[in-house]
Amino acid sequence: MASPSFALAYGAIVAAAVLWGGSIVAQKLALGGFSAVEASVLRDIGGLAILLPTWWWQEGRMDGFVRSDVRTLCLLGLGVLGNHLLILIGLKYVSGAVAGVIIGSAPVVTALLSSLLIQDVPLRAVWLGGLLSFAGVGLVSTAGFHAAGEQPLLGGALVFLGVVSWALYSIGSRTVMERLSPLTVNWTTLLVATLLQIPLLWTDRKMLQAGMSSVAAADWLALGYLIVFATAIAQQAWLFGVKGIGPSRASVWGNLTPVAAIALSALILREAVGPAEAAGIGFILLGVWVVHRRTARLARV
Repeated sequence: MASPSFALAYGAIVAAAVLWGGSIVAQKLALGGFSAVEASVLRDIGGLAILLPTWWWQEGRMDGFVRSDVRTLCLLGLGVLGNHLLILIGLKYVSGAVAGVIIGSAPVVTALLSSLLIQDVPLRAVWLGGLLSFAGVGLVSTAGFHAAGEQPLLGGALVFLGVVSWALYSIGSRTVMERLSPLTVNWTTLLVATLLQIPLLWTDRKMLQAGMSSVAAADWLALGYLIVFATAIAQQAWLFGVKGIGPSRASVWGNLTPVAAIALSALILREAVGPAEAAGIGFILLGVWVVHRRTARLARV
């Protein structure tokens, strides 16, 4: 399948990054009326309700599909599951601002894992940026932030594992998108993630126990944002961009996500941004800049 133009690909990546910044706030709000598993399951079911009819209308068939793609798509579904569920659970223990800072490490995590797994960039180009970004994650995960919960270290670790899950998803999706469209990859992997989560509802229930009347209008609006913008639109835009420019280049623009998340957390959730968050995002963005500069230099050579 033909790759999208660079301009459209970059535009899609930027749009996805900003929308995901807003999703951090939406996830935090949704946890007021839903459990983490409920919010994740409803988000994914809602996303499927949008993506499946869109796919049927635009494509309606899976051209290029081979039997080996089943295993790949199932593994990619685990990446979606890990990203959606782990970040939601982590947000029970850390503020949206802190989660946004940790998610800011996604560009370097993706570039580092990409260099190790598919070797699209040399490891020597990304290791220093990786260390700087991980230092930033460690800083905000261990000291000086406003935690929402009694186990902030656990929350920070879960959010970071969610970042790793998405990095693996971004890397693995590019290969299968040589044959399948981004829309096909999006709904099939989301379906896998949804089916795997449904049994978990028995272990983590809030709305199901208290009743739908216990969910405030703001919680439903937050869930609606997650369904429409963070899942159906942003995830599709990200895959479109990755198909056009590759996971390493796309990941660099992920630094817009923590900026949007921190700004919106301060504005909507009234969360204070302290010196640890500022220093942490400084380390993370410096790591992103180092990776971008070194990979750009190698590309010119």
